[in-house]
Amino acid sequence: MTTLVFGHKSPDTDSTGSPIVWAWYLNEVKGVAAKPVLLGEPNTEAAFVINKWGFAKPEIIAGVEAGQPVVIVDTNNPAELPANINAADITAIIDHHKLVGGLETKGPIDITIRPLACTATIMHDLMGDAVKSAPRGIKGAMLSCILSDTLEFRSPTTTDVDKALALKLAAELNIDVAAYASEMFEAKSDVSAFSDAELLRMDSKEYNVDGTELRVSVLETTAPKIVLDRKDSLMASMVDVAKEDGADQVLLFVVDILKEEATLLVPNELVKKIAEASFGCTVSGDTVVLPGIMSRKKQIIPALKV
Repeated sequence: MTTLVFGHKSPDTDSTGSPIVWAWYLNEVKGVAAKPVLLGEPNTEAAFVINKWGFAKPEIIAGVEAGQPVVIVDTNNPAELPANINAADITAIIDHHKLVGGLETKGPIDITIRPLACTATIMHDLMGDAVKSAPRGIKGAMLSCILSDTLEFRSPTTTDVDKALALKLAAELNIDVAAYASEMFEAKSDVSAFSDAELLRMDSKEYNVDGTELRVSVLETTAPKIVLDRKDSLMASMVDVAKEDGADQVLLFVVDILKEEATLLVPNELVKKIAEASFGCTVSGDTVVLPGIMSRKKQIIPALKV
């Protein structure tokens, strides 16, 4: 049976590119029939990367059959995976997030979780010498994943390992890092075609903080005004999105990649309380700017208090 390789729901570039990379490795190097799939539509940056490097968009799936062999990448959180994930035959996990717990496997498996900025960085190392035979597109996908997850090395999640690998891949591909990252971020910033609900779910993860269910959404952009001009309708849409998704509140952080800051939308007293308790700020309106805040994983989630 073909092994399905996938990342988290609301797939970003790493959760789109890394399944493509690892499925190539399983097929071409390990001799294991594998197929990359997605748990939702890729965001605009991920769609740009797919097209840039000549890949077909992976099939989007809603669930997995019992006993289906799968490799999970870029997450280990059951909330970000199909509801029936524990019925599948999980054969490996490759990730760079904290260990959440809740996944169940049929037997011992390979698990690699490292404190690096990007899943593709880990995969490059796991491939060893086999990476030398990787085609240009696979190397391009790995480079794209690293530039996306590190925000071109601006994010505090960036490690020397990630940066060195990105520069090495860029040199091999004869790619100008700054110019290519600018193309990627421009694609990520083009959100005009998306509804408010789609924007709120585009790069969003669920967390329970002090007993409160939060959907924590991040929009990384070089054009924050485009999003912030829609703040009234976005805040109004948060009510329905939270209700439909079983959350108490949606938090939306609009990350300005170039200014290296985040703007949090503050639709009510609960979010005002969360913002002031978590980030030591004073909220006086329906938004608050948080200087230096760029990473959900490293800066937002660990700080959240209700």
